[in-house]
Amino acid sequence: MARTPKKTGSKGLTQLGAATPVPASPEAAKLERVANPHPDTNYVARFTVPEFTSICPVTGQPDFAHLVIDYVPGKWLVESKSLKLYLQSFRNHGAFHEDCTVAIGKRIAERLAPKWIRIGGYWYPRGGIPIDVFWQKGKLPAGVWVPDQGIAPYRGRG
Repeated sequence: MARTPKKTGSKGLTQLGAATPVPASPEAAKLERVANPHPDTNYVARFTVPEFTSICPVTGQPDFAHLVIDYVPGKWLVESKSLKLYLQSFRNHGAFHEDCTVAIGKRIAERLAPKWIRIGGYWYPRGGIPIDVFWQKGKLPAGVWVPDQGIAPYRGRG
């Protein structure tokens, strides 16, 4: 017997299922959301971005990071293609590691209003120093299992 998919509130999505260019900047990126089919259940959704890139605002050289974004959804989920395009918009964006990491966390939190969110930005070294940046908002609901982000302290990540 075929199962009927649950409606996810995808009405109004503009990027999913269509060829969509990478936005020129993070500010121009449209971060879309869909209804959470289980708003009464506390669970963790994780996005792992092992090839995040941005530009150093001083030297213009590329910076590379491994991002891990965990959140406990409320009414909304982030639509993954729009998240991918938003994150790709940083490729030509000049900002320091701390700014990129915190700005991404804040933008997602503002758009989704999750019960809890955290982002770990594990940046590869430039000038011999790796910079790891962590930001979170909200209180983790009791009884929710959140696995370790799984990124080892720097010893030649990879």
